[in-house]
Amino acid sequence: MNFIEELRWRGMLQDIMPGTEELLNKEKVAGYIGFDPTGDSLHVGHLTQIMTLIHFQHAGHKPVALVGGATGMIGDPSFKSAERNLLDEATLQHNVNSLKNQLSKFLNFGEGETDAKMVNNYDWFKEFGFLEFIRDVGKLITVNYMMSKDSVKSRLDGDSGLSFTEFSYQLIQGYDFYYLWKNHNCKVQMGGSDQWGNIVTGSEMIRKIDQGSAFAVTTQLIKKSDGQKFGKTESGAIWLDAKKTSPYKYYQFWLNASDDDAKNWIKIFTLKTKEELESIIAKHDEAPHLRLVQKALAEDITIRTHSKEAYELAIKTSDFLFGNGSLSFLAELNEEGVLEVFDGVPHYKINRADIENGIAILDLLAVHTAVFPSKGEARKMLQGGGVSLNREKLTDLEQIVSKDLLINDSYLVVQRGKKNYYLIQVI
Repeated sequence: MNFIEELRWRGMLQDIMPGTEELLNKEKVAGYIGFDPTGDSLHVGHLTQIMTLIHFQHAGHKPVALVGGATGMIGDPSFKSAERNLLDEATLQHNVNSLKNQLSKFLNFGEGETDAKMVNNYDWFKEFGFLEFIRDVGKLITVNYMMSKDSVKSRLDGDSGLSFTEFSYQLIQGYDFYYLWKNHNCKVQMGGSDQWGNIVTGSEMIRKIDQGSAFAVTTQLIKKSDGQKFGKTESGAIWLDAKKTSPYKYYQFWLNASDDDAKNWIKIFTLKTKEELESIIAKHDEAPHLRLVQKALAEDITIRTHSKEAYELAIKTSDFLFGNGSLSFLAELNEEGVLEVFDGVPHYKINRADIENGIAILDLLAVHTAVFPSKGEARKMLQGGGVSLNREKLTDLEQIVSKDLLINDSYLVVQRGKKNYYLIQVI
C-alpha cells in the first residue's frame, strides 16, 4: 500500500495536487511539514501531521520537519480571528529545541536516505534583508493572488482586520517551499487542509523562479463527532509534554472518546493495520461497555507519546480512582505526581507534629480536616462501614492515626462512600 492509499483508507486525505501520487510511486521523495513554535510543546492537534510524516517515512520517503523559527515571529493568519502575540528570539529558540525533542519520539532521525531531517527556517531568513526579500520574492506573487485566499478573505471581512506582517506570511511560507525544493530536494509539502493556500503559493514560486515542479498533499482537519474542536477540553489543550498534561490525563483523554470518535481516531493516530482495526472494532461492537476501541487507542498513543512505564502508571491510577486498585503505585511518584493523581480531589494539610503525636480518627475527619462537617456525622458513617483510610475500611471509632500510616511519609487517602476521595497531606 503506497503513502496516498494509506492516508486515504485511514480517512486522513483531504486534497492532493495532480501528479503527486505518481511521483511518490515512481521515486523516493523528500517531503516536509511545518510546525509553528509559538509554544514549547506540541499538542494532540499536531498529531495528524506527525502521523502523516510517520506514514511518509514508512512508505520509503524522507520526512523533513520544518520548525518555523522565522515564521513563528509572525504567526500564520490562516483562519485565525485575531493576530497573535509575537515572540522574542530567545523564547522561540527554546521552543524550537523543545519541539525537536518531541518529534524525535515519533520519527527516526539520522543521515540515511529515509531518515527524518529537522530544519529551521530562521537559518535561511536571518540574513535575508527586507529590501532583498521584497525585490526577489515579493514580485513573484500578486496582491490579487494573495487576497483571493479564503484565509485572508475571512480576516479582511472580520472586525480585527489583517496586518501587513500577517499578510506577508504566505510569501515567507511559500519561500520556505522554494528553499527546501532548491536545497534539500523537497518536492512535496504536506499539511492540514487550512494550509492549502500557503502550499500552493510555494509551488507557484518554484514554477516562476526555476520553472520547477512541486507537489502537495493536505489532510482533513479532525473534529469530534459532536462538532467540537478536536484536542480541546474544559481544562484546555491536551499537550504532548508530560509536564503540561500528565500521562494519566493524556490517557484519560483518549479513553473518554465517544465510540464514533474512537473508531475514527484509532485509524488516524495508531499504526495498526486495517485487519487489526477491523478485529478490534468488531469485538468492541459485541460488548461496547468494555470500550475496547478506546482502550486500544489510549494504550497505543500513550506509549508512543510517553513510554510503556507511563502508560502502566496511568492504568494503575485509573484502577485506583475508578476501581479497586492498590495505593502502592503512589510510592513510585514524587509530590508533583501524587498531587496530579488527586487533581480535583479535596485536599487538606495537617501539621507533622500533630500526626507524630497521633490524631483520633474522628478528630482527623472532622476537626483537622473537613471530610465531615461534624464528629457526629463522621461517627455515624464509620459505624455504617462507609469510610476507608488508605483503602482499609475503618471500624474502630477510637482508632489513633499515627505517622506509621502515612504513604510516602506524607499522605493519607480517605474514601467516603464509593467515589468520594480526600487527600490529606502532612507538612
